[in-house]
Amino acid sequence: MQKKIYVVGMFDADTAAKVQSAVAAVGGVTNTVANCDKSQVLVDFDEGTAGIEDAINAAISGCGVDVIG
Repeated sequence: MQKKIYVVGMFDADTAAKVQSAVAAVGGVTNTVANCDKSQVLVDFDEGTAGIEDAINAAISGCGVDVIG
């Protein structure tokens, strides 16, 4: 499944790289691209993995970026 997550606080490429690495480390995530210009994170993941969406949001929030949808 692919999900587009809109965020606030990802203002530069360094922060986007941190978010991308954090989300990529979540078990079940197969691909992720963080784009600071669009304030979004595209994530491909196995929707059968229990709690994966909460884990993805937690990984993003752990980088100091707020998930808005």
